[in-house]
Amino acid sequence: MKPSIRIVAVVGNPGALSRTKVLAQAITDRLVAALAPHLGVQLQVLEIAVLAPSIGSVSNARDLPPEGAAALQAIETADLIVAATPVYKGSYTGLFKHLFDLLDPEALVGRPVLLAANGGSDRHALVVDHQVRPLFAFFRALTLPSAVYAAESDFDGYALRSGPLLSRIDEAVRQAVHQFIREPVAVEQRLAA
Repeated sequence: MKPSIRIVAVVGNPGALSRTKVLAQAITDRLVAALAPHLGVQLQVLEIAVLAPSIGSVSNARDLPPEGAAALQAIETADLIVAATPVYKGSYTGLFKHLFDLLDPEALVGRPVLLAANGGSDRHALVVDHQVRPLFAFFRALTLPSAVYAAESDFDGYALRSGPLLSRIDEAVRQAVHQFIREPVAVEQRLAA
């Protein structure tokens, strides 16, 4: 039996129709494809749009209803987190931040986190490094060196259409996979398939 890895993707879009979800799906699809030949993979997607009623009015984790408490537990026990947020007015969404505010400050120490964001234009691209990365630095999580940013022009409606974006996703995925598998040739071959 193969060892198993738990991936939790947090989709920070407060709406149900979401390019952020499309971006997170593309990332997790590639992660699963690269990891599955070597490890069992369990994937859980947490959507802020779904969690909002469970977390929105709570200021302390011990007051969370069961859905919110389960989301925090999933994040705290993940082997790898994919944190994806849309960009609004130069930063991540408030409920995305609020979810992580409910975590214990020690909950993510050393945990690999793949950062992703999307926004209306390339003007927001630095949000990943100037807003999202410091959030996870507070938790002393291991943010991967390459993050993924997608502008509206990288999508055709709600489908990815950008080759350069897919290349950026593959670069970040290689770094994530390297945290668990030390066979770069096999990973490269799997991503090329």
